[in-house]
Amino acid sequence: MNSIGLTKSEAERRLLSDGPNLLPSAKPRNFFQLFIGVLREPMLSLLVSAGVINFIVSEILDASILMLTVFIVIGISLYQERRTERALIALRDLSSPRALVVRDGIETRIPGRDVVRGDLVILCEGDRVPADGRLVSASHLNADESMLTGESLSVLKKSGDQVYSGTLIVKGYGRAIIESVGAKTELGKIGTTLQSIEIERTHLQKEVDRIVRFVYIAATAAALAVVIIYGETRGNWLEGALAGIAASMALIPEEFPVILTLFFAIGAWRMSQKRVITRRAPVIETLGSATVICVDKTGTLTMNQMTVQEINVDGELHVLNDDAIPDKYREIVQSALLASPINPFDPMDKAFHAITSHEKNWELIREYPISDKLMAISHVWEPPEKDGFVVAAKGAPEAIAKLCRLDDQKIQAIIRDVDDATNRGFRVLGVAKAKFDPQ
Repeated sequence: MNSIGLTKSEAERRLLSDGPNLLPSAKPRNFFQLFIGVLREPMLSLLVSAGVINFIVSEILDASILMLTVFIVIGISLYQERRTERALIALRDLSSPRALVVRDGIETRIPGRDVVRGDLVILCEGDRVPADGRLVSASHLNADESMLTGESLSVLKKSGDQVYSGTLIVKGYGRAIIESVGAKTELGKIGTTLQSIEIERTHLQKEVDRIVRFVYIAATAAALAVVIIYGETRGNWLEGALAGIAASMALIPEEFPVILTLFFAIGAWRMSQKRVITRRAPVIETLGSATVICVDKTGTLTMNQMTVQEINVDGELHVLNDDAIPDKYREIVQSALLASPINPFDPMDKAFHAITSHEKNWELIREYPISDKLMAISHVWEPPEKDGFVVAAKGAPEAIAKLCRLDDQKIQAIIRDVDDATNRGFRVLGVAKAKFDPQ
């Protein structure tokens, strides 16, 4: 019996939503809301004020240039935010599951948002649970609840257990009675909590607000001083007022809003190239200023993907890299793949598919799923030569050791290897293979 170590790939945690359970903070905003949000920026308001004043004093050219700048800034901001909103809408529609329910004795597939309390929902491998419910029957049902718990390892569910909205069924089959929908689901409660959080202005926004206040006070003071001095010394208060307005205009930094908007737009564009959606451009500044990111011990910041990192064969460890897998370790990888589903949903099964491929023309004869008594999966295959059968198994190392009927000395050696891998943060799977001739 040999083992394989796996670890989680670290990246931004994905946001999942499903129809009526869409997190309130992720609800798309319409064009008017986007426009109002852009106009609330103090530097942009100052720029608009400068343009209006120029029109008042008949400085048509300067006013036109300023207002053109305003339109450019608003256009860039609206384009970037509208693009993000469209992506959010697409994600919401994509993640909204379709549910197979039994109504009046007939199985019907409906949108997840149409599921109501009391519906009997049929859950199969690959389905996303449309709402919170309780299982009335389950056959080797495993659910990926990482979006709620941050734990990538799927959870074995039994009859009477709870299933949660938005979680993914990775194995098995079951039926559940829906008990909670919408905001009353566990996912909906998260959205309700997020709705109460006030959005704080970023450090850069606070600094810009402080600069705007300072410029406003300085410009107002300078304008009043020029008006008073000009009027007292020359006796022409109208020209003094115009001179005061001109002085205040000279103090207004028209470039600030343009530069800030362009920088945020460029930052959001670069993030989008990494497939990260930024709903509010100022968040780019907050993300860029972060020096430490804290997560819990399960590593919540994850894409819920697993990768094979190490292979241990007879106590000899091989660390995977971009090079080809040595022949000595190729058999264990192939055996692990044979013990995995052909079309996997579980992150661990996908990890094996990522580094190797199934044997061609092999026929799957029988599958022995994981159970409470044996935490291992076994598949029986018939190769194209028809010269016997191959059994591939993977699961908990102690379960695989039990299947292999190893002596105590070998089991202790395996336990030491497993403890070493787990202490270094790896998940460990035992893999075994056997051949037999039914004749």
